[in-house]
Amino acid sequence: MSASIDIDEIFRDDRRNLPAERSLPWEETRDDVTVVIEPKPHWAADLHAFRLNAREYCYYADWIAHGGWARFYGHIDTSGDDVMMKARAMVAREIAEGLWD
Repeated sequence: MSASIDIDEIFRDDRRNLPAERSLPWEETRDDVTVVIEPKPHWAADLHAFRLNAREYCYYADWIAHGGWARFYGHIDTSGDDVMMKARAMVAREIAEGLWD
């Protein structure tokens, strides 16, 4: 990667992978509902889709099948915006530490 890489470029590069192979969250919108998909850890059965501005999530398979009508569950401390902010902060820290040179 080039020395002048930025956070948005890293997210765009990751988005080129298939959903199951992505390591960074991404946004999707269906039926006027926007969610942030959180990549699954190796042990998880499915990815989670967090509503962008609400502390609710659904399973990615349900999101794919039903879009905005997927069944969402309350989540005590995480929204899609939280997921994106944490991921962007992590990448910014890694850039600052020279891990993306």
